[in-house]
Amino acid sequence: MTYVAPHQDAFKAIADPNRRKMLDMMLQDACTVGALAEALAISQPAASQHMQVLRLAGLVDERVEGRRTFYSVRAAQLRTVADWIAKYEAFWTEKLDALETHLARMKN
Repeated sequence: MTYVAPHQDAFKAIADPNRRKMLDMMLQDACTVGALAEALAISQPAASQHMQVLRLAGLVDERVEGRRTFYSVRAAQLRTVADWIAKYEAFWTEKLDALETHLARMKN
């Protein structure tokens, strides 16, 4: 498992498929580590380690209710990732538009 320090960005944290699934689940509703572990069919210690990485990267908020802790997505922290991906979306949109134009010229 990759350690992500608090000052690091979200990229390492979301590199793991289980952590991405955890974020997807928490986007729907706040979850406990136990519920996430059960849904992903992984051990509770493994789910806790994944949650620690997400917490250190600033990707989740936690809310304590009695003896249970509920985690939810802090989506604003993913803005860095979305901004980075947006550059590539623009790149591919431009390339595909150019291809469409080229194919239309060849057709005529």
